[in-house]
Amino acid sequence: MPTLRPSGSEPHQHRELAESFGMDAERYDRARPRYPQALVERIATESPGPDAPDILDVGCGTGIVARQFQAAGCTVLGVEPDARMADVARRLGGAVDVATFEDWDPVGREFDAVVAGQAWHWIDPVAGAVKAARVLRPGGRLALFWNVPRLPPAVAEAIAGAARRAAPDVPFEFRPVARSNQDGYQAILAKVAAAIRDTGAFGDAERWRFTWEWTYTRDAWLDVMPTQGAFTRLPSDKMAEVLESVGVAIDAMGGGFTTSYTTVAIVAGRVGAGHADGQ
Repeated sequence: MPTLRPSGSEPHQHRELAESFGMDAERYDRARPRYPQALVERIATESPGPDAPDILDVGCGTGIVARQFQAAGCTVLGVEPDARMADVARRLGGAVDVATFEDWDPVGREFDAVVAGQAWHWIDPVAGAVKAARVLRPGGRLALFWNVPRLPPAVAEAIAGAARRAAPDVPFEFRPVARSNQDGYQAILAKVAAAIRDTGAFGDAERWRFTWEWTYTRDAWLDVMPTQGAFTRLPSDKMAEVLESVGVAIDAMGGGFTTSYTTVAIVAGRVGAGHADGQ
């Protein structure tokens, strides 16, 4: 799959890209995949709250993760820098503070778990880990997770080719279609784990994996594509070219396809009490 290659090396340094997803927040909420129920239930069950765990959802977007935790019986507060995304989350029943997580003021609030779905790479890993430690109760969980798709090669090749033709000057990066996108997340997970460890406030980080499949119709997949970071800032005429070309390819495959997902998570428990190192 193509991803946009920013000019710098750290995703969290590119706020304009991180906050481009709100350009079509309704589509984002409608089209983006959800997360495995087993992941949600495990986090909720292992959180220390005696009744309904208090969850902080970092980079909550339109509230996709928050609603899954609410359905599991949790109380959830979201933090989201993009007011457009936050507006959708509120309309759908969420409570949201509009702020970047690094600058967010918890006003003395504490939580049983801090979670982030498809969002932590937009956050400074060091500042984020320290802030999470500050707001977690002892025994609370920091749980950061990403959905990693592996598209059928024919679909991945169609996307790559269409993007190159429509926007040859845009610095897309094309990962080999025969290799799982999980490989691209290993560096992210390693940085996240190191930052968590360096706070001195967490136990050893665990890595969780959940595998699942999803079948997309042609129209459902074309609804997803404009919400992906590689395309959120592509001009509408160029996006239309890409979608038309990919749609033709999916039609040739019978009008749909099944893709495999791996949801990768890094999870660590808060130990002791008081502020994390550096605060």
